[in-house]
Amino acid sequence: MRADDLDLKELLEVDADGGVIRFAKQRVLLLDAVAMGLLRNYLIENFGLNAARTVLTRFGFAHGWRMAEALRTEFTWDTDLDWKRAGTRLHALQGLFRIEPGSSGPLAKEGVTLVSSYEAEQHLLHFGRSDFPVCWTLCGLTSGYLSRCAGEEIFVLEDRCVGRGDAACHFVGRTREAWGNERQDELRFFEAKRLKESLDVSLQRVTETLKTAERKLRERKRALVRVAPDLDDSFGVIRESASMRQLVDLACRVAKVDSTLLITGESGSGKELIARLVHDQSSRASGPFIAVNCGAITETLLESELFGHVRGAFTGATQDRPGLFEAANSGTLLLDEVGEVSPGMQVKLLRALQEREVRRVGENKTRSFDVRVLAATNRDLVEGVASGVFRQDLYYRLKVVELRVPALRDRRDDILPIARVLLAEASLRMKRKITGLSPSTADQLLRYDWPGNVRELANAMEHAVALARTARVELEDLPEEVRHAAPRPTTTTSGGVRALEDVERDYILAALDLNAGNQTQTAAQLGIASATLYRKLKSYGLLTKDKRTPRAPT
Repeated sequence: MRADDLDLKELLEVDADGGVIRFAKQRVLLLDAVAMGLLRNYLIENFGLNAARTVLTRFGFAHGWRMAEALRTEFTWDTDLDWKRAGTRLHALQGLFRIEPGSSGPLAKEGVTLVSSYEAEQHLLHFGRSDFPVCWTLCGLTSGYLSRCAGEEIFVLEDRCVGRGDAACHFVGRTREAWGNERQDELRFFEAKRLKESLDVSLQRVTETLKTAERKLRERKRALVRVAPDLDDSFGVIRESASMRQLVDLACRVAKVDSTLLITGESGSGKELIARLVHDQSSRASGPFIAVNCGAITETLLESELFGHVRGAFTGATQDRPGLFEAANSGTLLLDEVGEVSPGMQVKLLRALQEREVRRVGENKTRSFDVRVLAATNRDLVEGVASGVFRQDLYYRLKVVELRVPALRDRRDDILPIARVLLAEASLRMKRKITGLSPSTADQLLRYDWPGNVRELANAMEHAVALARTARVELEDLPEEVRHAAPRPTTTTSGGVRALEDVERDYILAALDLNAGNQTQTAAQLGIASATLYRKLKSYGLLTKDKRTPRAPT
């Protein structure tokens, strides 16, 4: 039999009732090309390029060897050359690739040119243009087939590939001796030992990462137990206040629904923390979580960052690069500071959200994505819409559900628990054993309004850990603006507001305490005469008999 006599209809047997498909009398499976691409994507993301390439090369080699064996058993060939050529024709019949007319085969001096490689197509789809050849399975397949026919090991490698931007894929096959030292690094991917080594390295890397994460979690837990033994940190968000409990409950509920969310709140209030909570509680938790600060990137660069670009799209674009919408596939993308996006970029962002597809800069074709988009801003977007700065249609596209994060001053029950967590984390980071806050320090933290919210509180705790002389943070360890915070008005036991005279008394005594009893300095800071301060202290019954030094307030 000659290779040209091969007919797909004669080789393929389909038992529709039994659900069995045979090709050259061997049972085969129909595998979707996209499914093979997804397998490649999974192998690379979870085990790395080397391990993925080794697996796919070895798989292809075994497939090619088995195919040659099946054809040898099924047919009587006129010559061994027909048997070899049959493999090339068979691969084309299976839809794996097509040989360019006139090519004589990979063993020829000039090699063989392939077109329509499914593998290059799938690599481009999932990863974009590569810096190296990517038809690993097909190289293994061709190598396995030719090795069985030749009775010795033949290794087929690519020197041109569509996956790296060449016009066509080009295969060259030689023995190990003929290859010499030219491409020894690539020949190792055919070795079973290489597969084990690659997987061992990948598993070792994963194991080390998990051990490091577990160690950090244990250290953080021990530190939290020291400073806040009763803290409930089950969701990663402190929620002692009623407003935060309501927010976390709402976030957990909407996390189950794959819709766009708008997270609003002052700068530093914890919007990204809520976004991560939504991601972790959603069905996309196993996928990536990527956050991008839209306000920190210019319009031109933001388009490339979000949508990607192709080689040559602009100066410095030396290779294809997928954008964050593609990188976050099957996961969550947080568009932080979305209120800072320019009007021109708002139009492109709206289209991407509506069509669920992006177009890389410099490219004509579109690429679909499967990403949950969250947006966060500290701006009033309603006011932005009214003034024409922010598009109304984009606003409603983003605000399917709004999660409003309250300012720290509006959830005072959370201040001390958050402070203790931040204190523990700063202690670990700075390698200092700080066990907690003194009563006066805790009271002063509650007096301050925290205009910078949680971010400012974190800075204050780091400042305190750096300056603390003992294992406990004292009042003098706090930043100056926090130390000088005036007492906040409090309510009476009956629920009414305290009398102004009582508030004034507490304020004067707090100022006097901050100045270590120095009446002259206290009067100057309060903007009153020393005699006035003296009379007030006397009326409080806090002056000693020498009428100079006030007694300690009770």
